[in-house]
Amino acid sequence: MPGIEKLPIEETLEDSPQTRSLLGVFEEDATAISSYSHQLFQAMQRIYDAENELSAATHLTSKLLKDYEKQRFPLGGDDEVMNSTLQQFAKVIDELSSWHAVLSTQLADAMMFPITQFKERDLKEILTLKEVFQIASSDHDMAINRYSRLSKKRDNEKVKSEVMEDVYTSRKKQHQTMMHYFTALNTLQYKKKVALLEPLLGYMQAQISFFKLGSENLTQQWEDFLNNIGTSVQNVRREMEGEVDIMQQTIQDLEQASDLLYMPDPDPNKIPIDRTLTRKAGYLNMRNKTSLVTSTWDRQYFFTQGGNLMSQCRGDVAGGLVLDLDNCSVMAVDCEDRRFCFQITSFDGKKVAVLQAESRKDCEEWIATINNISKRIYLSENPEEIAARVNQSALEAVTPSPSFQQRQESLRSSTQNRPKSSRASSQSSLGSESPALSSLSLDSLVAPETPIQFDIISPVSEEHSGQAKGATQGRFVTTNPFGESGNSQSQDGEDSILHQLFIVRFLGSMEVKATENTDVIYDTMRQILAARAIHNIFRMTESHLLVTCECLKLIDPQTQVTRLRFPLSSVVLCASHQENKRLFGFVLQTAGGKVDGRPITVCYIFESNNDGEKICDSVGLAKQIAFHSEMDRRATEKQKELDKAKEKQQEELTKQKQIEKDLEEQSRLIAASSWANPTAADGQFLVLSNSQSEDSDAGEEGRKKGESEA
Repeated sequence: MPGIEKLPIEETLEDSPQTRSLLGVFEEDATAISSYSHQLFQAMQRIYDAENELSAATHLTSKLLKDYEKQRFPLGGDDEVMNSTLQQFAKVIDELSSWHAVLSTQLADAMMFPITQFKERDLKEILTLKEVFQIASSDHDMAINRYSRLSKKRDNEKVKSEVMEDVYTSRKKQHQTMMHYFTALNTLQYKKKVALLEPLLGYMQAQISFFKLGSENLTQQWEDFLNNIGTSVQNVRREMEGEVDIMQQTIQDLEQASDLLYMPDPDPNKIPIDRTLTRKAGYLNMRNKTSLVTSTWDRQYFFTQGGNLMSQCRGDVAGGLVLDLDNCSVMAVDCEDRRFCFQITSFDGKKVAVLQAESRKDCEEWIATINNISKRIYLSENPEEIAARVNQSALEAVTPSPSFQQRQESLRSSTQNRPKSSRASSQSSLGSESPALSSLSLDSLVAPETPIQFDIISPVSEEHSGQAKGATQGRFVTTNPFGESGNSQSQDGEDSILHQLFIVRFLGSMEVKATENTDVIYDTMRQILAARAIHNIFRMTESHLLVTCECLKLIDPQTQVTRLRFPLSSVVLCASHQENKRLFGFVLQTAGGKVDGRPITVCYIFESNNDGEKICDSVGLAKQIAFHSEMDRRATEKQKELDKAKEKQQEELTKQKQIEKDLEEQSRLIAASSWANPTAADGQFLVLSNSQSEDSDAGEEGRKKGESEA
């Protein structure tokens, strides 16, 4: 016999749409078997009724033949030959009648009994189990809906326990009913063959035994064929019995192993959370907004397929795409009316999905799985091994280093037992106790006891730009806690060569000391992530980071208001995490003042959808462009100063030449005046006329004027 398709009993607890679709195929097959069996039963019933009728008719014929001799015909005479012949016929027919009676009994036992038992017992059992399964499935859906609507604000323990007990009972009932229903449908495939072959075998054997009584035409070939059919029927029956035993044992094992899974929110200590998954499927509630203030939650079956998140409703042939998970971001969110919620944001930030899991374990496994898919681990050869290694690295990244813990404990003890004036000396002595950690001491990188800021506060909105401009005219400058001036102009970066936009999420910032190497950024990342893990801080502020040649801007993605503005000249360091490339940070030297003779430096840590190295490269490129622009500007100014000096020198030369020309003209005029007024021979002066005196006066004035100009 060829292999028989079976329903997977192991997947009854998951109750996925694929399993339901396969169940629908088996139900359609059962309906077809029922219809065909009913028609076959009617045909065999007609055979059985016809055989009974034939037996009764043969017996009546034999009786009538026997009564022939008692008949009195008006025209007939006593015919002994005819009478004896008919009696002989009556004897044969009577024997045939007995054979038909035996045949009718054999048909009733070998043909009608199996088909009747299959129709009345097996098919009715399938229908009964189907009705019970539908009722159990409906009760389970109602219990899940009640459990999903539990409010965390009005958390009544009595109601909660009743709802959880109801979920446990309905889920267990559905699981057990579904397993027995699957077993019955799987067994039906074997019973169908038995129910079809066994009646036919009984019919043929009855006919053979009937014909053997009066004929020897049945050959050995037919007997061998029927014997083979009988052997096959016996083999199928034995195989069915063995498969039934295996399925019963499977049901018992699954009932014992699935007892903890009946609870909607199992204990994580009993069922550990698997963070190395790269594929996951299960039922989730998805929030759909119906208006600005109201929303509905739809329960659907979600599953991951490659780098996509798919959803499928019951009755659907295939699933539909919900989100592309490549380079997406996922985090736990706090909904007002639901528990165990998490949010998935697409790579471009345009599509957001809020989903509710059934338990905390399920929620954390979904978040871990989507994070692994977002990093494209599923494309590798050993995704589970790589996911485990990445998860271990993430745990180490959010775990404070031993030196940090020892330093904090030492600082607490020193601050409690010693005065504030001796704090610096105590810290230096503590650092000298550990020479191996002296070069990487956190006190040398991070300011001691500095607070960590986890959210962006006091954003600079565009509506204050007018006030900032007015204050700039009066030399009034406002600064905020991030070192940003209130007179930042809204037109920054419009004339910049470089414009690059990245989607980032602010993790935290804190004051640091050293700015010589990138170790300060790595230690700040570790400290901020450790603080977030310790205090269970999951919320992150999403912004758009605009990189230009003048500044870095954090822009609100919804209102397009500039939250923070960092002048590019104040960014002294920028680096990404060595293992988690989506983490990056930069050190900013604020303009708010100095502490202990050094400027205040703050380290900002972000998480991005892109590779952090790309953002750091973009910042480095912007600084290079700004540096070259500044050098070009200085060169241009220097050239302008040289040009001005040359022009001034040329003007001096031109002026000097003009003076020399005027002196020459003056000398010529003086010589001409001396030649025009000669003295008399006797030493007396000649008397000049009025015109000559006027010319003499004019020459004298010109001479004096030339001397004054010289």
